[in-house]
Amino acid sequence: MQLIDKDFCDLVRIAVADAVAFIKNERAVFNMDAVEYKGVNDLVSYVDKTAEKIIVDALLKLIPDAGFITEENTINVSDKEYCWIIDPLDGTTNFIHGLNFYCVSVGLMYKNELVLGVVHEVNLNECFYAWKGGGAYCNGERIMVSATTHLSQSLIATGFPYTNYDRMESYMRVFDYCMRNTHGLRRLGSAAVDLVYVAAGRMDAFYEYGLNAWDIAAGCIILKEAGGALSDFSGNDNYLFGREILATNKRIHPEFLSVITKEFK
Repeated sequence: MQLIDKDFCDLVRIAVADAVAFIKNERAVFNMDAVEYKGVNDLVSYVDKTAEKIIVDALLKLIPDAGFITEENTINVSDKEYCWIIDPLDGTTNFIHGLNFYCVSVGLMYKNELVLGVVHEVNLNECFYAWKGGGAYCNGERIMVSATTHLSQSLIATGFPYTNYDRMESYMRVFDYCMRNTHGLRRLGSAAVDLVYVAAGRMDAFYEYGLNAWDIAAGCIILKEAGGALSDFSGNDNYLFGREILATNKRIHPEFLSVITKEFK
């Protein structure tokens, strides 16, 4: 069994930092002609694909027999004890338009349990990371979720659906409730950044549906290690692969979950 500790996490952070440097350099010369369309609102470019290859090549050296779940499918072998879950550029649309809030997100599972996560926001150069039992950190400083106890005092993060609109009416009812009954909502355009901002106490909760495991894997363990709570919209644990997630500072989780479950019946 691979020892998952600070030293190992530091090696993963180095691998991620190499991809971050590549992304930052390419943004300076990026041209919209390089954009490809996986769907109307689902964009990709050579930057995503090359960053993913940089990360995969580095991580294969750390655990040669590990599996991978990757957004851009440069490699995809998931039936292993250890499995990396990688989004090489979460917030691609932001990147393409030159808007802040895009990051590299790398999570690691052992026997279907998340044991490590690294989320590195490119423009602010903030690296959030955690390993199981080790706490959560940003650039070397310990982070914790907020102490907010009521939804009415909370700042909420969300993401707008961009491929699946089947649950839009339910989503908008929750959106409407939060507009009227919280300190407000923010949509940054990167689920990984949303999650680590909840972990760092900058926001109090995040909810979204239609996400993939690579969008949230790293952020989930970082939030857990920072003292937060996670569930699907039914209050169960099927958030990593269930394509819906409610992430909070734990204190407001029951109250917010009651709003979510009422609207997403």
